Amino acid sequence: MRQSRFAVRVSSLLLAAACTFTGATTAQAAPQTVATGYAALGDSYSSGVGAGTYVASSGNCLRSNHAYPALWASTHAVSSFAFAACNGARTSDVMNRQLGSLTRRTGLVSLTVGGSDSGFSDVMMTCVLRGTTACVSANADARTYMDTTLPGDLDRLYAAISRRAPAARVVVLGYPHLYKLSGSCMAGLSDTARAAVNRSVDRLNTVIAKRVADHGFTYADVAGAFSGHEICSASPWLRSVNLLAVVESYHPTSTGQSHGYLPVFARSA
Repeated sequence: MRQSRFAVRVSSLLLAAACTFTGATTAQAAPQTVATGYAALGDSYSSGVGAGTYVASSGNCLRSNHAYPALWASTHAVSSFAFAACNGARTSDVMNRQLGSLTRRTGLVSLTVGGSDSGFSDVMMTCVLRGTTACVSANADARTYMDTTLPGDLDRLYAAISRRAPAARVVVLGYPHLYKLSGSCMAGLSDTARAAVNRSVDRLNTVIAKRVADHGFTYADVAGAFSGHEICSASPWLRSVNLLAVVESYHPTSTGQSHGYLPVFARSA
């Protein structure tokens, strides 16, 4: 009886060991998904509005060959490049119209979003047309939105990106200050209005950076790269009001994309 029980135990152990080694071999032999594709999502700061040379097929999304995603992809060996960023995109637009470009093979995602959600176009229109008091008030309203509503919108988007591209490194870039205070501009907004705009940019970046950290993504701050190159500086990398192409107003030029956004992204990619 004792020998029988021992034999049973030995047999059981040998069977378990065999299953363990077989499982390990099977796991090693399973094909691995190589995540090397790159997807560029987001709003006009990623599509390249203001940089010119727009891709004709991109329509109103105004994707530029001078935008940082296109510049980076052109010099790196990626298995695929999905340029989905679109002018005016909000978090809901990225969710509903751009996430189809993500797969389990996506290894890198870049993103700028939050400015359109916060109504920056309307804020800047108010600042230009209605004066300092209205500008300061509009910026205060935008910051309230950033504090109360935007975090939840970003959370939903970031979680969806993680589900669609679980192997991807996600780099979320911020926004630059628009104005150099006490700069060379002889007309336009007052410095009080310009300072209010810059404070809103700071708040937006702070909110984005916090949500990015909570989701385990990488936040890339571009404010330093654009320092000394804001509107009203001696060498601006951002467009002021452009009456011939209003949509390009307050966006990076091609130099802003190649010398501002691109190096910051490249260090984080």
